[in-house]
Amino acid sequence: MIMNLLPLIPLQPEGRPLVIAGPCSAESPMQMLETARGLAGRGTDVFRAGIWKPRTRPGGFEGMGEKALAWLAAVKDETGLLTATEVGNARHAELAMKAGVDILWIGARTSASPFAVQEIAEVLAGEDVPVLVKNPVCADLQLWIGAIERLYLRGLRRLGAIHRGFKTFGDTTYRNTPHWEIAAALRAELPSLPIICDPSHIGGKRSLVAPLSQQAMSMGYDGLIIESHCNPDAALSDAAQQITPTTLTALLDQLRQGRSHVAPTCPHQSSWRG
Repeated sequence: MIMNLLPLIPLQPEGRPLVIAGPCSAESPMQMLETARGLAGRGTDVFRAGIWKPRTRPGGFEGMGEKALAWLAAVKDETGLLTATEVGNARHAELAMKAGVDILWIGARTSASPFAVQEIAEVLAGEDVPVLVKNPVCADLQLWIGAIERLYLRGLRRLGAIHRGFKTFGDTTYRNTPHWEIAAALRAELPSLPIICDPSHIGGKRSLVAPLSQQAMSMGYDGLIIESHCNPDAALSDAAQQITPTTLTALLDQLRQGRSHVAPTCPHQSSWRG
């Protein structure tokens, strides 16, 4: 399918990567504002926070729910940052749109369910909201493309993909194996589609966020989505992979200056630009 897409956000300088950052989960109004204050004006374009958190098994922290949408709005009011959150079903999408969230993303578990994606697409049909689609948990390129197509066929034109790696059984270097070649194949199939790298979920630990970010930039990704928390060790979810706003600012400075270079390892590097 040939897609005629619009820019994800207005006034994004050509050639400059889009940076989305913020905590894995919205935990409290103060945690949100303190983190956002540390990010605003320091290279971050969009503030992200999970409102609803899908857990593999019950009993874990599943997010603060609808009330946290007001916390996102407060961040935007104070800092001017655009806001983003994950929607896991049609009801989430309705509530996020009503609350004025600027960018929505569909998570890896949801993107693996054509029924769930279709229901979200129906709710958002014809809207001008940007929607990012994470790769499904399984290494299935067609499932990823299909989720994006379902949104496009319902009239959504501000679309992008998030490469967050794929679940692999057993112990590996990464929390989610990158399989860079699958994202390269997505670029080849949909060359106009922006692809954003999620080094937090690929790496699963703070020490891997910077080298994975550099690798993604070296391979021509259009942006980064990075988990950043004002107090990562106290985070209620994914504490090990979150970094402070100060650390993120230094990371972005290094990327701009071309330091900490990591050579690309993707076997299809030449196809990244379609």
